[in-house]
Amino acid sequence: MKVLVVGSGGREHSLCWAIAKSSQCDELYCAPGNAGIDQVAISVPVPADDLDGIMEFVLDNEVDFVVVGPEGPLVAGLVDHLEAAGVKAFGPSAKAAALEGSKAFTKDLCGKYGIPTAEYARFDEPDAAKEYIRIKGAPIVVKADGLAAGKGVILCRNENEAYAAIDHIMTEAAFGAAGSEVVIEEMMTGEEASFFALVDGKTAVPLVAAQDHKAAFDGDEGPNTGGMGAYSPAPVIDAKMSQQVMDTIITPTIEGMAAEGAPYKGVLYAGLMMTEKGPQLIEYNVRFGDPECQPMMMRLKSDLLDLLMACAEGRLAKAKLEWRKEAALSVVMATQGYPGHYGKGSEIKGLEKAAALKDVEIFHAGTREEDGRILANAGRVLNVTALGKTVAEAQKRAYKAVGLIDWPEGFCRSDIGWRAIKSRA
Repeated sequence: MKVLVVGSGGREHSLCWAIAKSSQCDELYCAPGNAGIDQVAISVPVPADDLDGIMEFVLDNEVDFVVVGPEGPLVAGLVDHLEAAGVKAFGPSAKAAALEGSKAFTKDLCGKYGIPTAEYARFDEPDAAKEYIRIKGAPIVVKADGLAAGKGVILCRNENEAYAAIDHIMTEAAFGAAGSEVVIEEMMTGEEASFFALVDGKTAVPLVAAQDHKAAFDGDEGPNTGGMGAYSPAPVIDAKMSQQVMDTIITPTIEGMAAEGAPYKGVLYAGLMMTEKGPQLIEYNVRFGDPECQPMMMRLKSDLLDLLMACAEGRLAKAKLEWRKEAALSVVMATQGYPGHYGKGSEIKGLEKAAALKDVEIFHAGTREEDGRILANAGRVLNVTALGKTVAEAQKRAYKAVGLIDWPEGFCRSDIGWRAIKSRA
């Protein structure tokens, strides 16, 4: 089988790494890929958002199955184009991808089908949004409705910050068309967790839980990022809680989407707040989390390609999911300055020595190769991922590998996994 993975990040590297192990995979491509992905797949110089270019490559090379990594091509309808051309694909249709593409759509769906989430209101006019804030008070959360590269959510401690957020999103158009409408919601309190389920339109099967670290610096300080590390399992979601999430959030969503004429296929990623009232939905993503995907792929024993095909073909009910008992933890190494301004082109050394450690994989998130050298090419650059009997052991192993990487221009948090380790103390 010829398989194409769309994307260029650490998530896509881990997906390629897992798919390459499948006996069903004869040829594996990745568009556009990166220097690490080159080790397990053939990189194709087509950007992930070039739908026409991807379609041309797929048809010219008779690709059998396409796995779409990032949200942009999904919201833009890549899966619809592929299926219309008779090519099987993993991921939701554009209509179903509205679960991530429009926060207002998701909040309205929650209201209609009784899915627990924060109280909210939606506005397409700044003055009305500010009046709502004046009435509700703060703290409060202001969100750009559309895709904003993970930066469209602003936590506001007081009303002035909330008014400024409205101006930033709607008046200054900081996120372009994504901010033409905003969702304003109550600020929930509790511990955040990431919950994933595979879905084939009718059947939903939970995956192992994972937990991300959004803040840039130790102690959850500093600006939010795309994720500075993750681990699995997440103690905050045990078997009982997993079933509660499935019963109250995931299943009603899948049934609701089917009723709305947009059956959901792919992976559904629920960002949750574990509140005193129970789990509540923060938001949905329509793809694997990054960096949560990396430790999840390290723990997966089942054939990933078969599972993804089962989603596309509607036979998930018969699929078998097996997981390693070990924990996995991933540390993100980023370029100095991230998530603000950062440079590109710094050389990274010591990768082979770090990757040679037992139960360690280095997933590349933003690299390129030039004259045999590995160069940083993004904000988040590497995902140093390790297995261990416990999260603490996986953490120790991952940071040992980090210590072998020679990259003065990079940085990472030193406390990834602290919640899980503290809960076991």
